[in-house]
Amino acid sequence: MKIQKSSEDYLEAMLMMKEKHGIIRSIDIAEELSVTKPSVSYATKRLRENGYITMDKDSLITLTEKGMAIASRMYERHKLLTGYLISIGVSEKTAREDACKIEHDISVETFDAIKKHASKR
Repeated sequence: MKIQKSSEDYLEAMLMMKEKHGIIRSIDIAEELSVTKPSVSYATKRLRENGYITMDKDSLITLTEKGMAIASRMYERHKLLTGYLISIGVSEKTAREDACKIEHDISVETFDAIKKHASKR
């Protein structure tokens, strides 16, 4: 099953929240992605149903192994692509925005080539 881009964004944001705050809360995700709380509620329901996250009785979110794999992949792509775009002269703001668009559609082959090229710098 192919995961939707929006689900990848949610999982990536969750990983970022975990790294930043130590916990993952819906309100933080809403703020990070500039979406409404009902949108987060709908997305987390779908992510739970598909086995990407769990939620405890206090509504704290935990990425499952399956969810963490996707979140980590997207976050790695985002960080590397942002850095690469900045290194070739793109402004930080534009690099972040473009990296977010590119990270979903780029092939593994192309990403690996960029990663290899970026590591030589």
